[in-house]
Amino acid sequence: MKNIPNIFTLLNLFFGCLAIIVVLQSGISLINTADGTQMMNMPEAIFMASLYIGIAAVVDFFDGFVARLFKAQSAMGKELDSLADVVSFGVAPGMIIYQFLRLSVARQEDGLDASAVWLLPALILPCAAAWRLAKFNIDDTQHFSFRGVPTPAAGLLVASFPLIFWSIDPGFIDLFLNKWLWYAIVLLLSYLMISDIPIMSLKFKNYSLKDNIPKLILLATGIVLVVLFKWAAIPLIFIAYILLSLLLKNKITS
Repeated sequence: MKNIPNIFTLLNLFFGCLAIIVVLQSGISLINTADGTQMMNMPEAIFMASLYIGIAAVVDFFDGFVARLFKAQSAMGKELDSLADVVSFGVAPGMIIYQFLRLSVARQEDGLDASAVWLLPALILPCAAAWRLAKFNIDDTQHFSFRGVPTPAAGLLVASFPLIFWSIDPGFIDLFLNKWLWYAIVLLLSYLMISDIPIMSLKFKNYSLKDNIPKLILLATGIVLVVLFKWAAIPLIFIAYILLSLLLKNKITS
């Protein structure tokens, strides 16, 4: 029984590995249309990476619950959880950004001959995720609030980008093919993860309405945004998560 929570954690890692496999196999590429314009070809497999990261997040959310249910919380489980999170919410999202960067650079003049150095910033994200998780493991105060954005939140945000790209108006395609946008995303998310900004945890302290108002506000906001914007709601929910945490920081850290 004591290893059941660890099996859940390994499932998190398993789906993170699957996400990496499909991202690297699918190979986003440019195609030339009959009228001479270029369009982005994103094979269906890369969307599976978003799905696998999403499943990893669900498993990650419940493994702590399972550990408490079986009274099997352990130091090993905590370390294993962080190792799995580095892969599922650090390395796998980093590979998604790597593919978008690869395409963005390839569109440039002489882009196919460009140095691979332009793609390396994608690896900053996994490094920041590892730093964030190591810091979390040695801090016993982060139970119902965090210092810095939790790695799964950052990973899910990046996982939403292929889905958003798939569903957006063609007029926004150039935005997704701008390498400077991806550099900015990498730097911003990396900073948010390793910072000491107070961020609310989505764990419920109890069933009191008063103690869970920030989470309920975020939930209601998220539902409205999903109805209005579908996949594009995910970045908006992420922004709302950060803003709510900053506005209610006294309440979430108390």
